[in-house]
Amino acid sequence: MEERKILIVEDEPKIADTLKAGLAENGYHVEVAYDGRIGERLFMSHAFNLVILDINLPGMNGYDLCKLIRSRNAQVPIMMLTSLGRLNDKMEGYDAGADDYLVKPFEFKELLVKIRVLLKRTMNQHIPIGNLLSADGLTMDLDRKEVVRDGNKITLTVKEFQLLEYLLRNKNRVVSRADIAVNVWEIDFDTNTNVIDVYINYLRNKIDKQYPQKLIQTQVGMGYILKESTR
Repeated sequence: MEERKILIVEDEPKIADTLKAGLAENGYHVEVAYDGRIGERLFMSHAFNLVILDINLPGMNGYDLCKLIRSRNAQVPIMMLTSLGRLNDKMEGYDAGADDYLVKPFEFKELLVKIRVLLKRTMNQHIPIGNLLSADGLTMDLDRKEVVRDGNKITLTVKEFQLLEYLLRNKNRVVSRADIAVNVWEIDFDTNTNVIDVYINYLRNKIDKQYPQKLIQTQVGMGYILKESTR
C-alpha cells in the first residue's frame, strides 16, 4: 500500500535491522539510514509516509534532521525513538516538529499502535475541516500556519500550534489533560509528566499575557477551556 512506506534513521544496526524486519512482517516497506546525513538524502529522494528518528545520530542529530524534514514537509508524521527520556528531551523533540516520542526500551506492539494512529491521521488530513479558527480577537489560519491576536502576529512552535488548534476547535468546552494527551500528543496519558501543563503555560505567555481578557482558563480538577466572551 502506498501509505505504508517508512524511513528509519537509527545508528545502531541491530536495533534498526530488527525494527525493519518487524515492520516488514506487518506489511510496511522500510528504508534504513544509519546516519543523519544519509537519512536526509533518503528523505529528499524518496516519498515516505512516516519517519522514525533516533536523536543521537552521526552526521546530523535527530533534532536537526527533524527540523529539516519538517521545513520540507509539514504533513509527514515524525516519531522520535530514543533512549533520551527526560521531559526536556521530549519537549525539544516536539518543538523540533515531532508528532510522537517513544523512549527505549519499548514494546514493539506499542510502536505498531503509534504508527497506525499517525498514518490514519495523515490519511484523513484531506477531509476539509475549516481553514480559519477564531475566538474573539484571536485568529488561526491553518493554511498559512499563522496566529494573530488583535492584529498582532504570534509565533508558535509546532506543538504549541497543534495545542492551540485543539483548544480552538473545542472552544467553550472543558478538555481534560487526558483529552489533550490523546488528541495533540497522540500518546497514552502519563500522570507522571507535566508536559501538557508546561505547554499550556507557554501558550498563555504568548496568547494571553499581554491582554486583559484571558482566553485560556483552568477548570480546577477538570482541565482547560479556551473560553470566548459572550458579549
